[in-house]
Amino acid sequence: MSPRVKGAVLGLSAAALFGLSAPVAKLLLPSSTPLVLASLLYLGGGLGLAGLEALRRLRGSGASGREARLGRKDVPLLLGVILCGGVLGPVLMLVGLQRLSGVTSSLLLNLEGPFTILLALLVFGEHLGRAGALAAGFVMAGTAVLGFQEGELHGDVLGVLSIAGACLAWAVDNNLTQRLSLKDPLALVRTKALGSGVCTLVLAWLTGQPFPAAQVLGGALVLGFASYGLSIVLDAYALRLLGAAREAAYFATAPFVGALVAVPLLGERLRPLDLLAGALMAAGVVLLLRERHGHMHTHAALEHEHLHVHDAHHPHAHPPGTDPTEPHSHPHRHEPVTHEHPHVSDLHHRHKH
Repeated sequence: MSPRVKGAVLGLSAAALFGLSAPVAKLLLPSSTPLVLASLLYLGGGLGLAGLEALRRLRGSGASGREARLGRKDVPLLLGVILCGGVLGPVLMLVGLQRLSGVTSSLLLNLEGPFTILLALLVFGEHLGRAGALAAGFVMAGTAVLGFQEGELHGDVLGVLSIAGACLAWAVDNNLTQRLSLKDPLALVRTKALGSGVCTLVLAWLTGQPFPAAQVLGGALVLGFASYGLSIVLDAYALRLLGAAREAAYFATAPFVGALVAVPLLGERLRPLDLLAGALMAAGVVLLLRERHGHMHTHAALEHEHLHVHDAHHPHAHPPGTDPTEPHSHPHRHEPVTHEHPHVSDLHHRHKH
């Protein structure tokens, strides 16, 4: 399986798991406040991944255990991920939800995908060709159609800016996570989820919000493990393979999964608009899978550490004592090389076009 297809499978799987969170959380919300529920979802993800890490160590590391570890140099990016994704995003969203109608909020929350793509292209050096941009446009259009509900559009400027700010914060989180995606995704997401969970838990405590009953608390933790733990680990792997712009398009299909799950779980019915949204998203996914981007390009010299095998991008020698088992991880240097092959804007391909 090519990295491009593997990234698509991982991205769509991440979206499916995350899509479960909306309808299931809707069942839990009557017994909890949004901020407390958000903290429990993050903590469920972090604690569940901590358990997986313990199992991984007991059973032997395998290839996943040879991933590059997070280091001191990664702390600023990690803090940015936690601050933007775990604090600013949820808080701004809650402020906006209090000042806007449900229809307005649903539509504005679709800005996360476009913001992620714009930041990836304009700030973080990714590239998206015409075919990729068209595909992403189809998916984002489907997301907007899915979020449209009959009702009154109303709110105020502060509410609009708050929701837009939340989406921008999550877009920054997505792009910073992509920059860290060469490191161990399990450790990355565990740290991110626990940090975000603790921050939102403190906010809930400071604002005097009550905690739910044990049954609801347990359900939230389990849901968090699936939708805020496993889902985001898969998302991190997809970010590594595809870059943030393409992964944002795949991940934007999550609301449609939520709409499908809501039918048997909540007794809701699919509207014609929902089916149109699904068709637009499917068209976008197919276009992304068919996208081909290849040309002569030059890799600048680069030093970093990540899990790899020796291929055209990794012809380096090993210092004494390096475990030769592949894939493996160690600090290594990429010498400048010029060649041509199909590629996407992963962290090895940030050249000009």
